[in-house]
Amino acid sequence: MWLKGDWHMHCRHSTDSSNNPQSRIIAFAERMGFDYLAITDHDVHVEGAVAQNTWADPEFRSDSVLLFYGAELTAPRGHVNILSAEPYDHQRIFDARNARDWDLLKLKNDLGIHWSANHPHHKNHYGFSFDLADSVEIWNTSVWPKNIPSLRIWDDQLLSGRMIGARGGSDSHHGIPEDPAKIVPLTIEGTGNYVGTPTTWIFATARTKPAILKALEQGRASVSSNPYNPRVELYADTNGDGQFELMMGDNAIPSGGPVTFEVRLSGGGIPGASYKVRVIKNREEFGTFITDPATRSVRFVDAPSPDARSYYRVEIEGPQAPYPEVPNSMAQSQNMVALSNPIYFNYDPDF
Repeated sequence: MWLKGDWHMHCRHSTDSSNNPQSRIIAFAERMGFDYLAITDHDVHVEGAVAQNTWADPEFRSDSVLLFYGAELTAPRGHVNILSAEPYDHQRIFDARNARDWDLLKLKNDLGIHWSANHPHHKNHYGFSFDLADSVEIWNTSVWPKNIPSLRIWDDQLLSGRMIGARGGSDSHHGIPEDPAKIVPLTIEGTGNYVGTPTTWIFATARTKPAILKALEQGRASVSSNPYNPRVELYADTNGDGQFELMMGDNAIPSGGPVTFEVRLSGGGIPGASYKVRVIKNREEFGTFITDPATRSVRFVDAPSPDARSYYRVEIEGPQAPYPEVPNSMAQSQNMVALSNPIYFNYDPDF
Protein backbone atom coordinates (compact mmCIF):
# COMPACT_ATOMS: atom_id res chain seq x y z
CA MET A 1 0.00 0.00 0.00
CA TRP A 2 1.10 3.55 -0.70
CA LEU A 3 1.50 5.81 2.33
CA LYS A 4 2.47 9.49 2.42
CA GLY A 5 4.27 11.58 4.97
CA ASP A 6 7.16 13.87 5.87
CA TRP A 7 10.46 12.67 7.35
CA HIS A 8 11.99 15.93 8.62
CA MET A 9 10.28 18.61 10.74
CA HIS A 10 11.00 20.77 13.76
CA CYS A 11 8.68 21.90 16.53
CA ARG A 12 9.10 24.22 19.50
CA HIS A 13 11.70 21.88 21.05
CA SER A 14 14.14 23.12 18.40
CA THR A 15 15.16 26.58 19.54
CA ASP A 16 15.40 27.87 15.95
CA SER A 17 11.68 27.06 15.42
CA SER A 18 8.85 29.56 15.87
CA ASN A 19 5.08 29.25 16.32
CA ASN A 20 5.28 25.55 15.60
CA PRO A 21 4.08 23.36 18.48
CA GLN A 22 3.62 19.67 17.82
CA SER A 23 -0.14 20.10 18.11
CA ARG A 24 -0.11 22.40 15.08
CA ILE A 25 2.10 20.11 12.99
CA ILE A 26 0.12 16.97 13.78
CA ALA A 27 -3.30 18.60 13.34
CA PHE A 28 -2.20 19.91 9.94
CA ALA A 29 -1.02 16.42 8.90
CA GLU A 30 -4.26 14.88 10.12
CA ARG A 31 -6.34 17.33 8.06
CA MET A 32 -4.23 16.58 5.00
CA GLY A 33 -4.64 12.82 5.37
CA PHE A 34 -0.97 12.05 5.97
CA ASP A 35 -0.13 8.54 7.13
CA TYR A 36 3.12 9.14 9.02
CA LEU A 37 5.36 11.91 10.37
CA ALA A 38 8.83 12.20 11.85
CA ILE A 39 9.27 15.26 14.06
CA THR A 40 13.05 15.44 14.29
CA ASP A 41 14.13 18.20 16.61
CA HIS A 42 17.77 19.23 16.92
CA ASP A 43 19.21 17.11 19.71
CA VAL A 44 21.96 19.63 20.44
CA HIS A 45 19.34 22.13 21.59
CA VAL A 46 18.46 19.85 24.52
CA GLU A 47 21.90 18.24 24.96
CA GLY A 48 20.59 14.98 23.54
CA ALA A 49 17.57 14.70 25.86
CA VAL A 50 14.90 14.36 23.15
CA ALA A 51 13.14 11.63 25.15
CA GLN A 52 12.51 14.16 27.91
CA ASN A 53 11.41 16.91 25.52
CA THR A 54 9.95 16.10 22.08
CA TRP A 55 8.78 12.59 22.95
CA ALA A 56 7.57 13.52 26.45
CA ASP A 57 5.49 16.42 25.16
CA PRO A 58 1.77 15.67 25.78
CA GLU A 59 1.12 16.93 22.24
CA PHE A 60 3.19 14.07 20.78
CA ARG A 61 0.19 11.91 19.94
CA SER A 62 -2.24 11.18 17.11
CA ASP A 63 -5.12 8.80 16.53
CA SER A 64 -4.60 8.69 12.77
CA VAL A 65 -0.99 9.61 11.92
CA LEU A 66 1.85 7.20 12.71
CA LEU A 67 4.47 9.17 14.67
CA PHE A 68 8.07 7.98 14.49
CA TYR A 69 10.49 8.42 17.34
CA GLY A 70 13.50 10.35 16.20
CA ALA A 71 15.69 13.42 16.27
CA GLU A 72 18.13 15.28 14.08
CA LEU A 73 21.62 14.37 15.22
CA THR A 74 23.28 17.78 15.00
CA ALA A 75 27.04 17.30 14.99
CA PRO A 76 30.16 19.07 13.71
CA ARG A 77 30.36 16.58 10.82
CA GLY A 78 26.81 17.20 9.72
CA HIS A 79 23.21 16.29 10.37
CA VAL A 80 21.52 12.88 10.50
CA ASN A 81 17.91 11.93 11.09
CA ILE A 82 17.78 9.09 13.56
CA LEU A 83 14.47 7.23 13.15
CA SER A 84 12.80 4.40 15.01
CA ALA A 85 9.42 2.74 15.32
CA GLU A 86 9.85 2.58 19.11
CA PRO A 87 11.63 4.69 21.74
CA TYR A 88 15.40 4.21 21.87
CA ASP A 89 18.27 5.70 23.85
CA HIS A 90 19.05 8.79 21.79
CA GLN A 91 21.35 10.13 24.48
CA ARG A 92 23.88 7.42 23.56
CA ILE A 93 23.89 8.60 19.94
CA PHE A 94 24.26 12.25 20.91
CA ASP A 95 27.10 11.53 23.33
CA ALA A 96 28.93 9.52 20.62
CA ARG A 97 28.34 12.03 17.79
CA ASN A 98 32.07 12.66 17.28
CA ALA A 99 33.10 9.00 17.49
CA ARG A 100 34.74 7.10 14.65
CA ASP A 101 32.29 5.82 12.05
CA TRP A 102 32.98 2.16 12.82
CA ASP A 103 32.05 2.82 16.45
CA LEU A 104 28.89 4.65 15.34
CA LEU A 105 28.00 1.68 13.12
CA LYS A 106 28.24 -0.67 16.09
CA LEU A 107 26.12 1.68 18.21
CA LYS A 108 23.56 2.04 15.43
CA ASN A 109 23.24 -1.73 15.18
CA ASP A 110 23.06 -2.12 18.97
CA LEU A 111 20.18 0.37 19.16
CA GLY A 112 18.38 -0.97 16.08
CA ILE A 113 17.83 2.50 14.63
CA HIS A 114 17.46 3.83 11.07
CA TRP A 115 20.26 6.24 10.11
CA SER A 116 19.20 8.72 7.41
CA ALA A 117 21.70 11.16 5.90
CA ASN A 118 20.29 14.69 5.85
CA HIS A 119 20.79 17.29 3.10
CA PRO A 120 24.16 16.01 1.79
CA HIS A 121 24.95 19.34 0.09
CA HIS A 122 24.29 22.06 2.64
CA LYS A 123 26.16 24.33 5.02
CA ASN A 124 25.48 21.53 7.53
CA HIS A 125 26.36 18.85 5.01
CA TYR A 126 26.42 15.13 5.71
CA GLY A 127 30.02 14.31 6.57
CA PHE A 128 29.70 10.80 7.96
CA SER A 129 30.31 7.63 5.95
CA PHE A 130 27.50 6.69 3.59
CA ASP A 131 28.10 3.12 4.69
CA LEU A 132 26.25 4.12 7.87
CA ALA A 133 23.24 5.39 5.94
CA ASP A 134 20.03 3.41 5.57
CA SER A 135 18.54 6.23 3.49
CA VAL A 136 19.41 9.71 2.25
CA GLU A 137 17.47 12.97 2.03
CA ILE A 138 17.73 14.06 -1.61
CA TRP A 139 14.93 16.66 -1.49
CA ASN A 140 15.13 19.08 1.44
CA THR A 141 12.49 21.86 1.73
CA SER A 142 10.32 23.12 -1.13
CA VAL A 143 13.25 25.01 -2.69
CA TRP A 144 14.18 22.63 -5.50
CA PRO A 145 17.33 24.21 -7.03
CA LYS A 146 19.40 23.84 -3.87
CA ASN A 147 18.85 20.06 -3.98
CA ILE A 148 20.46 19.47 -7.37
CA PRO A 149 23.97 18.91 -5.90
CA SER A 150 22.51 16.42 -3.40
CA LEU A 151 21.15 14.38 -6.31
CA ARG A 152 24.67 14.18 -7.74
CA ILE A 153 26.04 13.00 -4.40
CA TRP A 154 23.36 10.29 -4.26
CA ASP A 155 24.11 9.27 -7.85
CA ASP A 156 27.80 8.97 -6.94
CA GLN A 157 26.91 6.54 -4.16
CA LEU A 158 24.59 4.53 -6.41
CA LEU A 159 27.24 4.32 -9.13
CA SER A 160 29.72 3.00 -6.58
CA GLY A 161 27.52 -0.02 -5.92
CA ARG A 162 25.64 1.21 -2.85
CA MET A 163 21.86 0.81 -2.80
CA ILE A 164 20.64 3.68 -0.63
CA GLY A 165 16.95 4.52 -0.48
CA ALA A 166 16.08 8.18 -1.06
CA ARG A 167 13.49 10.33 0.69
CA GLY A 168 12.42 13.93 1.09
CA GLY A 169 11.94 16.12 4.12
CA SER A 170 10.43 19.57 4.49
CA ASP A 171 12.81 20.54 7.32
CA SER A 172 10.05 22.97 8.27
CA HIS A 173 10.67 25.09 11.36
CA HIS A 174 8.06 27.85 11.31
CA GLY A 175 4.30 27.94 11.67
CA ILE A 176 1.84 30.74 11.05
CA PRO A 177 0.25 31.89 14.33
CA GLU A 178 -3.43 32.67 14.65
CA ASP A 179 -2.52 35.76 16.67
CA PRO A 180 -0.84 38.31 14.35
CA ALA A 181 1.00 39.72 17.35
CA LYS A 182 3.10 36.52 17.41
CA ILE A 183 4.37 36.92 13.85
CA VAL A 184 8.16 36.99 13.63
CA PRO A 185 10.46 37.69 10.66
CA LEU A 186 10.72 33.98 9.77
CA THR A 187 6.95 33.34 9.89
CA ILE A 188 6.83 33.92 6.12
CA GLU A 189 8.72 30.64 5.67
CA GLY A 190 5.60 28.78 6.79
CA THR A 191 3.77 29.97 3.66
CA GLY A 192 6.40 28.41 1.40
CA ASN A 193 7.66 25.38 3.28
CA TYR A 194 5.66 23.23 5.65
CA VAL A 195 4.45 19.67 6.16
CA GLY A 196 4.57 17.84 2.83
CA THR A 197 6.96 20.09 0.91
CA PRO A 198 8.11 17.63 -0.27
CA THR A 199 5.94 14.57 0.37
CA THR A 200 7.55 11.12 0.48
CA TRP A 201 5.42 8.21 -0.70
CA ILE A 202 6.27 4.80 0.76
CA PHE A 203 5.11 1.47 -0.70
CA ALA A 204 4.84 -0.64 2.45
CA THR A 205 3.48 -4.11 3.08
CA ALA A 206 1.40 -2.79 6.00
CA ARG A 207 0.42 0.50 7.60
CA THR A 208 2.86 0.04 10.47
CA LYS A 209 5.99 1.91 11.45
CA PRO A 210 8.33 -1.09 11.07
CA ALA A 211 6.96 -1.81 7.59
CA ILE A 212 7.39 1.83 6.54
CA LEU A 213 10.99 1.97 7.74
CA LYS A 214 11.80 -1.29 5.99
CA ALA A 215 10.30 -0.01 2.72
CA LEU A 216 12.26 3.25 3.00
CA GLU A 217 15.50 1.34 3.43
CA GLN A 218 14.62 -0.85 0.43
CA GLY A 219 14.02 2.20 -1.76
CA ARG A 220 10.33 1.48 -2.28
CA ALA A 221 9.58 5.18 -2.30
CA SER A 222 9.19 8.27 -4.41
CA VAL A 223 9.06 11.98 -3.62
CA SER A 224 6.59 14.61 -4.84
CA SER A 225 6.99 18.35 -4.37
CA ASN A 226 3.65 18.51 -2.54
CA PRO A 227 0.84 16.09 -1.65
CA TYR A 228 -1.43 17.34 -4.45
CA ASN A 229 1.09 16.45 -7.14
CA PRO A 230 1.16 13.01 -8.75
CA ARG A 231 3.16 10.17 -7.25
CA VAL A 232 5.73 8.73 -9.67
CA GLU A 233 6.10 4.95 -9.87
CA LEU A 234 8.75 3.11 -11.89
CA TYR A 235 8.30 -0.51 -13.00
CA ALA A 236 10.13 -2.94 -15.30
CA ASP A 237 9.22 -6.00 -17.38
CA THR A 238 12.38 -8.07 -17.77
CA ASN A 239 11.14 -10.91 -19.97
CA GLY A 240 8.64 -9.33 -22.35
CA ASP A 241 5.58 -11.06 -20.97
CA GLY A 242 3.77 -7.80 -20.34
CA GLN A 243 3.96 -8.23 -16.57
CA PHE A 244 5.92 -5.51 -14.78
CA GLU A 245 7.45 -7.61 -12.03
CA LEU A 246 10.08 -5.10 -10.83
CA MET A 247 9.46 -1.85 -9.02
CA MET A 248 11.59 0.80 -7.37
CA GLY A 249 14.07 -0.72 -4.96
CA ASP A 250 14.18 -4.10 -6.72
CA ASN A 251 17.46 -5.64 -7.87
CA ALA A 252 17.57 -8.19 -10.72
CA ILE A 253 20.07 -10.21 -12.73
CA PRO A 254 19.76 -9.09 -16.37
CA SER A 255 19.83 -11.50 -19.29
CA GLY A 256 21.29 -8.97 -21.66
CA GLY A 257 18.02 -8.73 -23.54
CA PRO A 258 15.65 -5.77 -23.72
CA VAL A 259 13.83 -4.60 -20.60
CA THR A 260 10.68 -2.50 -20.87
CA PHE A 261 10.31 0.19 -18.23
CA GLU A 262 7.05 1.94 -17.42
CA VAL A 263 6.71 5.26 -15.64
CA ARG A 264 3.29 5.87 -14.09
CA LEU A 265 1.89 9.01 -12.50
CA SER A 266 -0.77 8.26 -9.91
CA GLY A 267 -3.20 10.61 -8.20
CA GLY A 268 -3.09 14.39 -8.04
CA GLY A 269 -1.59 16.70 -10.60
CA ILE A 270 -3.13 18.87 -13.29
CA PRO A 271 -5.92 17.12 -15.27
CA GLY A 272 -4.96 16.59 -18.91
CA ALA A 273 -1.37 17.75 -18.41
CA SER A 274 1.64 16.11 -19.98
CA TYR A 275 4.78 15.74 -17.90
CA LYS A 276 8.42 15.50 -18.92
CA VAL A 277 10.17 12.32 -17.78
CA ARG A 278 13.95 12.47 -17.48
CA VAL A 279 15.51 9.03 -17.19
CA ILE A 280 18.85 8.73 -15.38
CA LYS A 281 20.95 5.63 -15.99
CA ASN A 282 24.21 5.25 -14.09
CA ARG A 283 24.40 8.98 -13.26
CA GLU A 284 23.93 10.05 -16.89
CA GLU A 285 20.82 11.15 -18.73
CA PHE A 286 19.50 8.19 -20.71
CA GLY A 287 16.68 10.08 -22.41
CA THR A 288 13.66 12.31 -21.99
CA PHE A 289 10.07 11.33 -22.70
CA ILE A 290 6.61 12.88 -22.42
CA THR A 291 3.76 11.18 -20.58
CA ASP A 292 0.52 10.47 -22.39
CA PRO A 293 -2.08 12.84 -20.90
CA ALA A 294 -4.75 10.14 -20.95
CA THR A 295 -2.83 7.22 -19.41
CA ARG A 296 -0.40 9.45 -17.48
CA SER A 297 2.35 6.99 -18.30
CA VAL A 298 5.23 6.38 -20.71
CA ARG A 299 7.46 3.44 -21.56
CA PHE A 300 11.08 3.15 -22.64
CA VAL A 301 13.32 0.18 -23.46
CA ASP A 302 16.95 -0.59 -22.71
CA ALA A 303 19.16 -3.66 -22.34
CA PRO A 304 21.04 -3.60 -19.02
CA SER A 305 24.44 -5.24 -19.36
CA PRO A 306 24.74 -8.74 -17.88
CA ASP A 307 28.38 -7.96 -17.08
CA ALA A 308 28.06 -4.73 -15.13
CA ARG A 309 25.91 -2.88 -12.62
CA SER A 310 23.14 -0.60 -13.86
CA TYR A 311 20.47 1.50 -12.21
CA TYR A 312 17.59 3.54 -13.60
CA ARG A 313 15.65 6.30 -11.89
CA VAL A 314 13.38 9.07 -13.17
CA GLU A 315 12.69 12.76 -12.56
CA ILE A 316 9.33 14.34 -13.42
CA GLU A 317 8.99 17.96 -14.51
CA GLY A 318 5.81 19.85 -15.33
CA PRO A 319 3.14 22.15 -13.92
CA GLN A 320 2.86 22.33 -10.16
CA ALA A 321 -0.46 21.35 -8.60
CA PRO A 322 -1.60 24.12 -6.25
CA TYR A 323 -0.96 23.57 -2.54
CA PRO A 324 -3.31 26.20 -1.10
CA GLU A 325 -2.37 25.36 2.48
CA VAL A 326 1.27 26.28 1.68
CA PRO A 327 0.66 28.76 -1.13
CA ASN A 328 4.22 29.92 -1.83
CA SER A 329 5.70 26.44 -2.10
CA MET A 330 4.90 25.84 -5.77
CA ALA A 331 7.06 28.69 -7.07
CA GLN A 332 9.98 27.51 -4.94
CA SER A 333 9.76 23.97 -6.37
CA GLN A 334 9.80 25.43 -9.90
CA ASN A 335 9.14 22.69 -12.51
CA MET A 336 10.31 19.72 -10.43
CA VAL A 337 7.25 17.60 -9.63
CA ALA A 338 8.54 14.20 -8.51
CA LEU A 339 11.50 11.82 -8.26
CA SER A 340 11.69 8.03 -8.12
CA ASN A 341 14.06 5.65 -6.43
CA PRO A 342 16.02 3.34 -8.76
CA ILE A 343 15.52 -0.11 -10.15
CA TYR A 344 18.85 -1.96 -9.92
CA PHE A 345 20.53 -4.61 -12.06
CA ASN A 346 23.51 -6.76 -11.00
CA TYR A 347 23.97 -5.06 -7.63
CA ASP A 348 25.48 -7.02 -4.75
CA PRO A 349 22.92 -6.95 -1.91
CA ASP A 350 25.70 -7.76 0.57
CA PHE A 351 27.99 -4.93 -0.54
